[in-house]
Order: sequence, then structure tokens, then C-alpha cells
Amino acid sequence: MKYQSKEKAVIVLEDGTVFWGRAAGFKGTAFGEICYNTGMTGYQEVFTDPSYSGQLMVLTNVHIGNYGVEETEVESGKIHITGLICRDFKETYSRPRSEFSLQNYFESNKIVAVSDIDTRALVSYIRENGAMNVVISHNIDNVEELKEQVKAHPSMKGLSLAPNVSTQEAYTLGDENSDIRIAVMDYGVKNNILNCMTDRGAFLKVFPYNTKTSEIEAFNPNGIFLSNGPGDPSAMVNEIEVVKSLTNLGKPLFGICLGHQLLSLASGLKTYKMHNGHRGINHGVLNIESNRAEVTSQNHGFAVDFDSLKDVSNVVLTHKNLNDDTVEGIRLTDRSAFSVQYHPEASPGPHDSRYLFDQFIEDIKTQN
Repeated sequence: MKYQSKEKAVIVLEDGTVFWGRAAGFKGTAFGEICYNTGMTGYQEVFTDPSYSGQLMVLTNVHIGNYGVEETEVESGKIHITGLICRDFKETYSRPRSEFSLQNYFESNKIVAVSDIDTRALVSYIRENGAMNVVISHNIDNVEELKEQVKAHPSMKGLSLAPNVSTQEAYTLGDENSDIRIAVMDYGVKNNILNCMTDRGAFLKVFPYNTKTSEIEAFNPNGIFLSNGPGDPSAMVNEIEVVKSLTNLGKPLFGICLGHQLLSLASGLKTYKMHNGHRGINHGVLNIESNRAEVTSQNHGFAVDFDSLKDVSNVVLTHKNLNDDTVEGIRLTDRSAFSVQYHPEASPGPHDSRYLFDQFIEDIKTQN
């Protein structure tokens, strides 16, 4: 059974386009940059991914909420999307081990949702016109006012959002007696990225986004990890300088998503805001070094400029997107550092790319 609200709700895009639907979730109004995810499962992991901070999610799969909510299936301590747009918002769920409904989950976390939307038409519009700010509201009496408010909402371009999602205090995970000590720069790290390293025997210390290089050195790691996260990487000027100094330490370094973009910027490459971005769990990527294709999980609205690769002599392309040839991975040739744009932990998604964690651990063991 889908959610039975009879109340109308409205979606107002930055360019003035309006879609009408039904109210779901927490009653209220929410702003964000609109994006869409094409995955058919894993909505709870998507909602709790810190990389979605500041974004309002459209899910293209029709039925959302049908398997309920289970508290362990989260990628962080809270929901990070600012709101949800979907076709059928399900009030009931069928999975026995789920603990409560998506409606309960959204109400307790104050997340606004709109259902009964023709998501095919909305996504087609976004694909044609590009990502833009949007407001969703259960208050349908002030549409003209909402149009003005959404125009005034800050653009994602130029926003540094890591401060909103990073840990405030450093913490440790894993076996403290391990010979593999990894310093994690937390720009919005997902739980299962950390699990993929502790499961391989690593001892992690997770540091806030603005940690100085000297504090990393004091931990005496033998590997450094740059996490995923939200926002415009080019706005993170101080963090780029820190990443530059971290690469100069000569320790094996691995970056994912925002971490990949920061490593690229620190190495002299450029980034840009994409027309739509890549978000889903079925994106084809070619590993150029092995000539093998991988099905990957992705979530990013910024990318590394392909043309800037030719201007930097010590960076090589290792992975590219099979749909649009965008940069999906790089490696530095003069030190042990590499990164990928997609999510090899894949929660949710296929595990084709988890070998990258093995590669990182092997780099650390080899250097030690």
C-alpha cells in the first residue's frame, strides 16, 4: 500500500517549473540541489550517505519504502538528503527484520517528501536542463513566494560542505596492534568504506576535514586515505593544500570520490560541475591498466577535467566512464598515490571494484 496522504504538495524548480504531487514524510518545506539516483535498491544507504548533503533526491525506481527501514543499514549517523521526491511512497513494508516504516523514519528525522510524481518526466527535464536548486513544500498556498525563495538559495558550485558532515573529533577503529595504520581524512566518509579497510586488518584513525599535516604525521600512519564527501572540491582551498603536503610525505595514498577530486586538484588538474552528475549502482567503468570493465556505484556532481590531464606530466588516467568518457581514476607516477571517482565499497551496489582496497593494503605492505 502506498502512502495514503490526500494532501497536495508542490515541487518548484529554480527556473520556475512546477510539478504537483502528494505530501509524504515530515510535513514542511525543504530546499536543495535536485539530483536523481537510478538504483533499484539501497534507498536507506543512499539517504544516509554524507555525499548527498545539500541535495534533494529523486529516486527513479517506482516503489520506495516497500522493504522498510533497518537501523544497521546506514552509512552515517543521520539522513543527509534534504528531501525526497518519488513515484510511490510505501506506507507498509514486507521485510520481517525491518523495524519501522519509511514514513516513521522520515517523520522522526524531519525529512520532507513528495510522492505521486511522474519521475520519468521530472528526470527527463533535469537531464535536458541540468541540475538546479529546487524546493519541495506541503504548503501549496505560496507557490509564487517559493519561486523567489528557491532563486535565492545558494548554488552548489562554490560550496564547501565537508564542515557540515565531517567528524568533529578524531576517533579510532580496528585492531590497534595492527601493522597497517591508516590515517583517514574525513570529508564525509561512509561507514562501509571504513569497514572495507578494518576488514582487511587495518587500524584506522579518522581525522576531521581540517586536520593539519603535522597532526597526521604525529599518528605515524603508513597509509593515508582521502574520503568521499559533498560540495564543490575547488572551494576547499585549505584542504587542497593539505592534500598536497600529504602526498609529499611519500606514504601510500588512496582517494575516493571527493578525495579523488582533491588529489587531482592538489596534483595540478582541474575540476568542473557536471550537467547532471552520476548517481546509481550500474555505471560502467573501464580499468585502462587491466582492460577490464567494472559495474560501479557512483554519486558525484563534480568531475575531473579530462583535458587538464595533458598538462600534468606525473598523472596518468587509470579508469574512464564507458558512457561519457569522463575521468574515473588516476595514478601518480612519481609516488604511491591513486584515486577513483566512483565508490568501490558499493553500499549499495556491485562489488566489482573492491579489489582497490586490496591494492591499497598491498601498497602499504610493500612499502613497509
